[in-house]
Amino acid sequence: MRPLFHPAIEDVQPQAILHALSDPRRAVIFARIRSAGCVEACSALSAMGDQIIPKSSLSSHFKVLREAGLIHCERHGVEMRNRSRCAEVESRFPGLLAAIMAAYASSIDASACGTGE
Repeated sequence: MRPLFHPAIEDVQPQAILHALSDPRRAVIFARIRSAGCVEACSALSAMGDQIIPKSSLSSHFKVLREAGLIHCERHGVEMRNRSRCAEVESRFPGLLAAIMAAYASSIDASACGTGE
């Protein structure tokens, strides 16, 4: 199998992070990996509420997150395991991830209260 591309932290660009997290599903996937604090298998993240994300879409989301420098993926047999690169990204762009994830949290809170768009 072809090796997976993981950018060096020096090559990670803020616009790639913003693009990767602009999709609400990717933001939720990343938030779940980040909050798990350990390696997560792709299959463990396929359920989103009452919906199941198709494998092809899930693979695409993981590729975007990986190429943006947000996660590190490793193959273990037929399974892909993912871990967050938050500490590395935080050292390069202090406060960026916290601000993005806080914005998502506040928009979710607003829509739950009926004040969102």
